[in-house]
Amino acid sequence: MIRFLFLIPLVLCMLWTIYLQANGYRIRDGKQGYLYIIIISTVIAAFYTLMLWLTN
Repeated sequence: MIRFLFLIPLVLCMLWTIYLQANGYRIRDGKQGYLYIIIISTVIAAFYTLMLWLTN
């Protein structure tokens, strides 16, 4: 499961892009959302890394 962590931000960014395009927004208008996605994905990856390190 750890090896698929890179999919979280990719899928979320893809969904965010689809949402923006469906509602007539430009990609530039949604850059704050991309920033949130990156931050949240980093926190999730750090949490899983810490748990993996603590349990081994």
